[in-house]
Amino acid sequence: MADNEVVLEDDAVLQSPFIRELVKQWRAQDTHGAWEGRTDRDLLDPYVVDKARRKEIPIIGDPDPETLWRLELFYNAVGLCVERRTGVMAQPMIKMHHEGFGRLVLLAGRIVVVNKHLRDVHRYGYPTLAALAAEGDKIVADAVAMIERYPDLANYGG
Repeated sequence: MADNEVVLEDDAVLQSPFIRELVKQWRAQDTHGAWEGRTDRDLLDPYVVDKARRKEIPIIGDPDPETLWRLELFYNAVGLCVERRTGVMAQPMIKMHHEGFGRLVLLAGRIVVVNKHLRDVHRYGYPTLAALAAEGDKIVADAVAMIERYPDLANYGG
């Protein structure tokens, strides 16, 4: 694929609802305006871990705070996308061991709509921007389907 085709594909991906929400999460964290001049693609660049970048990361290692923060922003964006589509607030909870493994759940009302085991978080990332968007969209769709399957539990306010 030519470089200009990749750029056009990335431009289309940047307009996906999940990616737009993820960018909003990043922009909301910029309380001092340090990232005002950065493009959306620049903000999302740390999520893209292609083969060359992955080779630079050791196989065994502890995740750094920035990687954990990126993971948290990703699942915050998932939760907000779910809330926009269903009207049900969905909140992520992450329990992570310092060595980079743990568990993530996304709660909506009284149900767990996402349950994910996390491993090798120090190597967290996706091969392309399109893969990042596809994974976010898939998780959101699965969570929305769970809420639609159990609406009484998801809308439980107690």
